[in-house]
Amino acid sequence: MPIDLRQVAAIAGMSGLYRIVKPTRNGVIVESLSDNPTRMVAQARHRMSLLDEISIYTTDEETTVPLAEVMDRIHQKYNGELPLSEKPSDDELKDFMAEVLPEYDEDRVYVSDMKKLANWYTIVSKHLEFSPAADEAAGEEAEADTEVKAESKAKKKDK
Repeated sequence: MPIDLRQVAAIAGMSGLYRIVKPTRNGVIVESLSDNPTRMVAQARHRMSLLDEISIYTTDEETTVPLAEVMDRIHQKYNGELPLSEKPSDDELKDFMAEVLPEYDEDRVYVSDMKKLANWYTIVSKHLEFSPAADEAAGEEAEADTEVKAESKAKKKDK
């Protein structure tokens, strides 16, 4: 997975994103992902959505793409600097979405969803680390594995 969103949540009726710190008897302690983080208890009456469980509808047979993958695509394409104005128009948001996820379902992905995606990406890119791309990580693992094998062969020769 390109970015770990398992401990990041959006809370209905509250702006911003929150990192889940730990559970309590009657809810969970959350910390805002902001420049001045604050902690609070989110109770059962708060509707929380974990970002890890959110997907975006597509026109493919697979029907959805996980939010983490979409954010990774945005990160690879724009590296934290979104090509949107401060108050983007609907057309600007649709163009942005088409560049990032060309196969998104225009009937089920609303402009409000695109605004949330842009806002959430901005927050996440400031406060969480993106891991290297999957193919880069696989290449690094294979390279490290080759080095380990070479070292063990060298040790066997010395014996």
